[in-house]
Amino acid sequence: MTLDELDQRIAAFMDRWGIFSLRISLGVIFIWFGLLKPLGYSPAEPLVLATVGWLPLLDSGQWLALIGWWEVLIGICFLFRPTLRVAIALLLLQMGGTFMPLVILPEVTFQAGGFPWAPTMEGQYIVKNLLILSAALVVGGTVRSRARDETD
Repeated sequence: MTLDELDQRIAAFMDRWGIFSLRISLGVIFIWFGLLKPLGYSPAEPLVLATVGWLPLLDSGQWLALIGWWEVLIGICFLFRPTLRVAIALLLLQMGGTFMPLVILPEVTFQAGGFPWAPTMEGQYIVKNLLILSAALVVGGTVRSRARDETD
């Protein structure tokens, strides 16, 4: 086997399984991290509570549970191709909230004197959501075609 043939096989494997793997990964991550919130195990709980504490209608714990179950629903929807549009719509609504601490809690999300270039661990946790948004765009690009995600 030549190097070019090996490269073609690897590329074909990635083309065949990449979108499917990305979709399932998004589902697992949202279900897993979402469940941590209502079960009281989320390391993001203090950040979430500080962010939603001012919201009306529900107390902070109820908001935390609602956000967690919302994330679980996003994850479940990512697991099945027919519900991808729902997953992406729910994700876009959720992402607005995830970026809020960067604006309303800069003292928590950025190191002292480091705004906007030196995020804290919490800030990094939020900024990584850009990758999740990009992954959702890639997966969302397949909703009208089965070309690269025919594994289910």
